[in-house]
Amino acid sequence: MSKKKVVVSLGHEALGYTTLEQWDAVKITARALADLVEADYQLTITHSNGPQVSMIHKAMTELRRVYIDYTPAPMCVCSAMSQGYVGYDIQNALRAELLGRGISKPVSTILTQVTVDPYDEAFYEPTKVIGRYMSKEDAEIEIKKGNYVKETPGKGFRRVVAAPRPIDIVEIEAIRTLADADQVVIACGGGGIPVIEQKHALKGASAVIEKDAIAGKLACELKTEELIILTSVEYVYRNFGTEIQTPIPSLTVAEAESLIAAGQFEAGTMLPKIEAAIEYLKKVPTGKVLITSMKCIKDAIKGRTGTVITA
Repeated sequence: MSKKKVVVSLGHEALGYTTLEQWDAVKITARALADLVEADYQLTITHSNGPQVSMIHKAMTELRRVYIDYTPAPMCVCSAMSQGYVGYDIQNALRAELLGRGISKPVSTILTQVTVDPYDEAFYEPTKVIGRYMSKEDAEIEIKKGNYVKETPGKGFRRVVAAPRPIDIVEIEAIRTLADADQVVIACGGGGIPVIEQKHALKGASAVIEKDAIAGKLACELKTEELIILTSVEYVYRNFGTEIQTPIPSLTVAEAESLIAAGQFEAGTMLPKIEAAIEYLKKVPTGKVLITSMKCIKDAIKGRTGTVITA
């Protein structure tokens, strides 16, 4: 029997928010991923990196404040650091879990670049908040550098960066080769390192890519049979967060688009997941999207829970 190819997108809950939390969280995450491997899924894994890249950016900025000779790390470098750091923890935890179950399977992390359009409207209206809180004076220095900041009343100012749409995954052939060899691949972490093509060179962009958008893009490129998005809730819900919230066991693309038009999904949480599902299913109409929580994944792949979206 051939294995079912799937892209698995991991949310913040799979990784925690600090170094110590991540060490503990990836052990739980590894068990859920190993359950999928045992169920005969071929995994390509992508993950969030919001807290991690923010922590790295803050650390590098503070280092520059203490040691004036150090150069501040640009966002693209912070993104690359977070890919390596998160991928390292996931691949080691998953390898150990698989070996503990008697499964010998390579697990690899690919440092992944993703091209973006320098004229993407997102660059003119940045929305992703990162890094430490700053004083008004520090914020003014960032503004003079051409960066955007946002004030949180009573707390201070923070950097805001763009979240452009992904165009191409630069290392897609390497990812595909490993996936076709039935290896577990961790790629496009945190949405990938955003880069802009300049002739033959790739220049890092001061931006982050929405990790759900890249999960949908990755599933399209690999033509996987399924896209699994693991988040903090068991189902997609109608009227989420209200007294009348109700789980949605299944959706079609048309139904999902109607719910988006009705404002049912919150920007920055469920909306990008639904949009990624729609993009994937429009390009791979024979595919399936499963949205559920990590603790429910074992039941969800058996059809007992979670939200399934089809074309």
